[in-house]
Parts: sequence; C-alpha cells; structure tokens
Amino acid sequence: MRRRRRVEEGERSAGIVVVRRAADGWRFLILRAYRNWDFPKGRIEPGEDPLAAARRETREEAGVEDLAFAWGHAFRETEPYARGKIARYYLAETQQAGIALPIDPALGRPEHHEFRWAGASEARRLLPPRLQPILAWARSLLER
Repeated sequence: MRRRRRVEEGERSAGIVVVRRAADGWRFLILRAYRNWDFPKGRIEPGEDPLAAARRETREEAGVEDLAFAWGHAFRETEPYARGKIARYYLAETQQAGIALPIDPALGRPEHHEFRWAGASEARRLLPPRLQPILAWARSLLER
C-alpha cells in the first residue's frame, strides 16, 4: 500500500506517455488530479528500476497493462520542478481504450478525477509547460 507524503527534495518519478491509434491519429492518455493534467507517473521506490516503476504506476493509476514499447526503452526527463523533482517518461502503445481509475488504498478513492484520450492539440492545450517538451518528444517518435 502506498502512502501519500510530501515531495522530497530531488525526488525522482517515472511514467509512461501511453498512446493508442484512433481512426483520426494518435491519442494520448492524460489524467487529471484537481486542475492538473499529466501522464501516468509516480515515485520510483528505493531500489526500483525506473521502467518497472513507470509500468507499475501506469497500472496503478489507469489500469493499463498491455504496453508495447515499439520505440524501445528510450526516455525523456523533465527539467527539475517542485523542489527539484524530476520525472522520467517512456513511450508505449496500448490497445486498451477503456480506462479504469482504480481506488488508491491510501486515499480511499481514485488518485485522479478524470482521464482523457486526447489528440495532440488537446494534450498540448491541457498539459502544463513542464510536460510540453515530453509531448513534443513523444510526437516526434510517433511521426517517424
């Protein structure tokens, strides 16, 4: 069971830019907690591999397990934010359109309030500035 706690100085997290193909192009899975949109991600536990943490967090936050890493295990990291925190993101595809926002045992409710399969322009509009380079990187890989 995860417990909620304060962000520590220099904390590291990992997540996945989850995409799926739609008739009109790629869709990006974005999650909203309060007014903040993000990709599935969370804290890397001590001794945990960042990719394993990213997969775990994606499963815990959105119920997505069928991830195909067609672009390999390349990643991009955010610039430091929120007391030096850095988030690492990988890119993976899913076939899963239906998303479940599982109950977080520590909170007694889902960690996020909403999910959306957003097109690139909608994702760009909703995601914060710190994630714009991550979105641009993912789009560049998808357009190859």
